[in-house]
Amino acid sequence: MSDQEKEPPRKTPEVSGVDLARQALAAAREQARARGNAAGGRKRQQQPGLRSGARADGRDPMPLMAALDRLRTERGWEMPMAVAGVMERWPEIVGPEIAAHCEPERYEDRELVVRCDSSAWAAQLKLLAPQLVARLNADLGQGTVRVILVRGPGGRPKGYGPWRAPGSSGPGDTYG
Repeated sequence: MSDQEKEPPRKTPEVSGVDLARQALAAAREQARARGNAAGGRKRQQQPGLRSGARADGRDPMPLMAALDRLRTERGWEMPMAVAGVMERWPEIVGPEIAAHCEPERYEDRELVVRCDSSAWAAQLKLLAPQLVARLNADLGQGTVRVILVRGPGGRPKGYGPWRAPGSSGPGDTYG
């Protein structure tokens, strides 16, 4: 008896659909590698900035307002720009009578500092402050303005001029 006759014939295992799919994938990968090597194996590297291509990207021209909106969001300028808009629209927000006597000076750490031209207007604005905070937060977004700090007259003394007496310290109001 020969060696082949002593061993029983082996059964070939049945090939499932998953195994066939794996074999087909391996063959496709091998063909792709062969095509890549036949073409020289190097990929064309596009140098940045040379051409835009057919699809839109960040280098394409855009309308001015869209560019400004993109710049504002990228730099995180939404809040400062909104507050600057409020300072410009101060008469619309508080009304012309209050705006004639009180003006916003600065905005820092969610606090709006407002300077009034007399102690009477400062006291009046202190009473109206909660309503103004609610109105500003409705306009800018909740939590933007936490408190309004009211300052009375008597800030820096104005410079000397033809209508100013030497040594005067500003308005003669008694705020404090």
